[in-house]
Amino acid sequence: MADHIRKIKKLLVANRSEIAIRIMRAATELGIKTIAVYSHEDRFSLHRYKADEGYLVGAGKGPIEAYLDIEDIIRIAMESGADAIHPGYGFLSENPGLPEACEEAGLIFVGPPAEVMKQMGSKVAARALAAKAKVPTMPATGPLPSDPKKIKALAKDVGYPVMIKATWGGGGRGMRVVDSEAQLLDNVGAASREA
Repeated sequence: MADHIRKIKKLLVANRSEIAIRIMRAATELGIKTIAVYSHEDRFSLHRYKADEGYLVGAGKGPIEAYLDIEDIIRIAMESGADAIHPGYGFLSENPGLPEACEEAGLIFVGPPAEVMKQMGSKVAARALAAKAKVPTMPATGPLPSDPKKIKALAKDVGYPVMIKATWGGGGRGMRVVDSEAQLLDNVGAASREA
């Protein structure tokens, strides 16, 4: 291995519950010490006790806001002597702010670089990146125009059934299967509102 590759000795898992427990188990099997963060509401949760160390994150905040508190997660990592942060999935796993903050703090981020997250976060940019890399993709359009006639023409060119997906939608939100032109415009509007 190259000299510039750092070994992870202590890993902060920036997630909760079963997700965190699975990451901690893998880390333990690799001889890596683990750090849990937990919201006030999760202070008795199992993931806190499966880790070698546990720290309250986002004091005074609700549970979702606590686990999204990048600044406090970085503070805990630095104060506890962590080498790296693993986001798990959900929460901060697709937020480029976390790998950027890790880089600034000199921490290893276990996941893709911020730039990759930014490119993959936009469905349009991700598709363009795949095309550039010559990855086979399904027929699709770019962002839809506002003119209903143009939307119908694009859908006809792709061929029914079509899938409508909001460019910045996440977790399945904004995704619609459309079997015919009669369903098209209502579903475009619904997908747009959900995203």
